[in-house]
Amino acid sequence: MHIFAISGSIRPGSSNTALLHAATTLAPPGTTATIYQSLTELPYFMPGNYEESAPAAVANFRQQIRAADAILICTPEYVFSMPGVLKNALEWLVASGELYHKPTAIWSASPSATGGDQAYSSVERMLTVMEARLVPTAALQISHVSARVNKQGEVTDDSLRQELRQAVAALVAAAT
Repeated sequence: MHIFAISGSIRPGSSNTALLHAATTLAPPGTTATIYQSLTELPYFMPGNYEESAPAAVANFRQQIRAADAILICTPEYVFSMPGVLKNALEWLVASGELYHKPTAIWSASPSATGGDQAYSSVERMLTVMEARLVPTAALQISHVSARVNKQGEVTDDSLRQELRQAVAALVAAAT
């Protein structure tokens, strides 16, 4: 069982990326995970440039998604939406179909009390259009994340650690 994880943040020290790292350690036995590290290498999406002529970075991104059993996206909220770099990455998948019926979990994390609910909704709408198989039992909206993940990227809150463990297990169960 392999999970392909995407952080919507490219900021060094991102709590969203830290949550994905924590998820890899909390996954059920027999589960592997890859955290995509190359969002900034994807060129700007251009409609009509998604067939065989896709740039190498896009072809690699698509291949990694095709090879995964499940997808996990964790995103911050910027200006009441998902970050542009994440939207750009997802746009490269709209017409190529890699997410079609692929078990997918959405996590949003924010230092605010809302847990990034607007970013979550933005990602959810986009993935619904692409017909990803969203797994509600694996979804999380994590509020006050800066008080629950330390500067070293470690989850310091036991209840959050348990939520992550349960969400990853639900995603794995949906993909098997």
